[in-house]
Order: sequence, then structure tokens, then C-alpha cells
Amino acid sequence: MQRLPQYLKRGIIDTEKTKTVRHILKSHCLNTVCEAARCPNKSECYSKNTATFLIMGNNCTRNCRFCNITCANPEPLDEAEPRKIADAVKKLGLNYVVVTSVTRDDLPDGGAKHFANVIDEIRKIDKNIRIEVLTPDFKGVESSIDIVINAQPDVFNHNIETVQSLYKKARPQADYFRSLTFLEYIKKNSNILTKTGLMVGLGETKEELIKTFEDLAKIQCDIVTIGQYIAPTKNHLDVSRYYEPYEYEELSSIAKKIGIKHTFFSPLTRSSYKAYEVFGEN
Repeated sequence: MQRLPQYLKRGIIDTEKTKTVRHILKSHCLNTVCEAARCPNKSECYSKNTATFLIMGNNCTRNCRFCNITCANPEPLDEAEPRKIADAVKKLGLNYVVVTSVTRDDLPDGGAKHFANVIDEIRKIDKNIRIEVLTPDFKGVESSIDIVINAQPDVFNHNIETVQSLYKKARPQADYFRSLTFLEYIKKNSNILTKTGLMVGLGETKEELIKTFEDLAKIQCDIVTIGQYIAPTKNHLDVSRYYEPYEYEELSSIAKKIGIKHTFFSPLTRSSYKAYEVFGEN
């Protein structure tokens, strides 16, 4: 594994707030993508009294080669999980909530109804809480997408993750055009803000990134995030290269000229990183 550049290193923050977040999550038996995906921003987010909830278990039915989440037989759905999350949201005092999940291809609707139940339970706490969901592709099944649309999240996020040419290498069970169609379907069938994210450093070219921006602009995706891929372990895909901080500014400028309304590009950007601030700029 390549040595991590200094600008990608994060210190450990341990405050009363981080301890409180960990205690609330543990006492409610809740998972976070912060822990499962080894997010470098975990300590910062916990110190701000927030976390990204990971629903439907810790085991994923897909084996993306960049992701730290375990590919294994999925766990039974916890029907009480939506209520537990709502209770945790209340105790944390959140006014903006991000909910994501493992991929559950074993479920008839891919877990769409479980997402909707989480949204409904949070809204029972306070109808003014803003909710962002980051979902898998539900195999592109429109009826599943409709279930989440009808629950009316404020932001509907689905990550395209990388350029088309790297899908077989990085996301063998996913499909670039299925993800594009997924985002386009949301935009055509709702007024919900659409969002997607990519990693850089997997071997993509600048020309391929530009083509991806063009594809996303064509389907009117509202928000695009980009951050550096960091290999979770030596068993994951190698980092092709580490982008310099100035390159994110250049890519952001290109994306905006192409027609992307809002970009959030930086070395440590992740899909849910500073999600409230990103939402507030729209």
C-alpha cells in the first residue's frame, strides 16, 4: 500500500461528544457507515454529534472491491430498527439525518420499504427534520424506487462511485448505466434533490471523469461529490494515485461549466460528509 499523503491523514478526536454518540449508537444496537466503511471523517463527525446510519445489517450481498463492508449472508431485517433510529435521532438532537444501507439483493424490494419506514419514523419525531437517503440501486426496479420516492426524503442519493470503464474491476455486480437511469428516474418522477458521489484514484482518466460529468449533467443530477479513494486494507483495490488538493478545484470548475449545479470535491469528501452544509447551499 502506498504511503498516505499528509493532507489525507486525520487525527483521532476523543471528546465527550464522540463518547456520547458512540454510547447512543451502541445502546440502540445501531450500525454506522462511519465504522463499517472505516471513514476517515468519523471522529470529526462524531465530535459534531452526528453519524451516518447504516441500516439492514452489516453484511452486503455485493462485493465491491473498494469497500470495507463485508460481503456475506445477510442478516434478518430488524423490524424495530426504524424506531431505534428515530429515537437515536431525537437523543442526538439532529435536524439533518443521513441514512444509507448495505445492498440487499436478497429482499424482493431491495430494502426500499425499510428505507421508507425509517423516514416515516423520523418524521414522527419531527416533521421538519431533513432526511437524506443513500440507497443501493434496487436492481433498477422502478416499483422499489417509487417506494422511497413516495416517502419523500429531502435528498435521494445513489452513488455512481466510478467511471464506466472501471465497473468490472471495482463494481462487478453493478452497472454504470443502471445507476444513471436510477438517478434519472428519480428526477423525472419527483421534485426531490438528486445526489451522487465518485471516488478518484482508481485508475480513471481526466477524460473519463469529464464524460461522467456530462452524463450526470444530462440527467440533471443536482449534487455531485468527489473524494480520494483510500484502500481500506491491502486486500482491496490498490490506489492508482493520490490526487493533489488543487486538482479537486480544477475538476469542480470543469463540472460546473458542464452543468452540474453543485459540487463538493475535496480529498476527504465522502457521500455524507458535511451533508447538511451541502444541502443548505441548494
